[in-house]
Amino acid sequence: MIGKIQSCAVIGHGSWATALVSILAGNGIDVRWSVRNPEVIDGVRQTGRNPRYLPSLRLPMDRISVYDNPDDAISDAPMVLVSVPSAFLKLYMENVQSCLCDRFVVSAIKGIVPGDYKTAIEWLHDTYSLSYSKMGMISGPSHAEEIAQEKLTCLTIVCPDKGDAQAIGSCLANGFVHVGYSSDLYGIEYAVVLKNIFAIAAGIASGLGYGDNFKAVLVSAAADEMERFIDIGYPYERDICTPAYLGDLLVTCYSTFSRNRRLGQLIGQGLTVKSALNEMTMVAEGYYAADCIRHMNLRYKADMPIADMVYDVLYRSVPARVAMAALIERI
Repeated sequence: MIGKIQSCAVIGHGSWATALVSILAGNGIDVRWSVRNPEVIDGVRQTGRNPRYLPSLRLPMDRISVYDNPDDAISDAPMVLVSVPSAFLKLYMENVQSCLCDRFVVSAIKGIVPGDYKTAIEWLHDTYSLSYSKMGMISGPSHAEEIAQEKLTCLTIVCPDKGDAQAIGSCLANGFVHVGYSSDLYGIEYAVVLKNIFAIAAGIASGLGYGDNFKAVLVSAAADEMERFIDIGYPYERDICTPAYLGDLLVTCYSTFSRNRRLGQLIGQGLTVKSALNEMTMVAEGYYAADCIRHMNLRYKADMPIADMVYDVLYRSVPARVAMAALIERI
């Protein structure tokens, strides 16, 4: 059991990491924040704000210490929360020399590690010889921008042991953040990977001019596709209609804050994939996930028409309108 948490190291300085740092510190947790970017370090120390991500959010600095060396942040922390884009996880972690095996490691990453074809939890487990019993993740429909505005948000804390999940949840729950719990570590990790791919599809449909009627059909089919893939890879008695699965899928497909939906929308409006990626100010995890899931599904052989369509558009240069027309015949 992790026990009562009084301090936590946070690795990452993006919008989600910044929102989590604010929640933890606001709940009286001593946050040891590992930040790679010198501009962000200076901004946080001088103004109490992250100048690059959620700059309007004032951070409770009386509980926050900022470090440019991840080992300094980790040194006295019993829990390490990793919140970086999955595409850059290896880059962020390359300077970590501390032993993580005696700490509880929590992933707040909703993506898959390119080239390794592993989720963040799997990669951290294998790289640092961790025990899954001392790992967890934070999931659920939770755009950082809404948390910064203190809008009601429901997180799902996922751990093999419910007591550990509740200990983590107690650090995050407040007046506008509610928490639920699950032990489906593998299923939810892949659900958050897949929903980013499906959000790109929803964005493509929007960019092409399809209306709400068809997008409702598309997202319904995406939920079925998600369930098929996860059930083949990780059989478990799960309810796909709960916030960690369907809820996260819905917000990522429909919200204007969704970077994956935005990427698809730009492509649907006629930009090339390269140009659309260059337009993005933040990482769209679904771009990398589409290739990884395609690779994994060579083994699972699940029926994945939406993921196949997104892969064809992103990696095989199939025109978005042609690919979407073909998809309509399959769902």
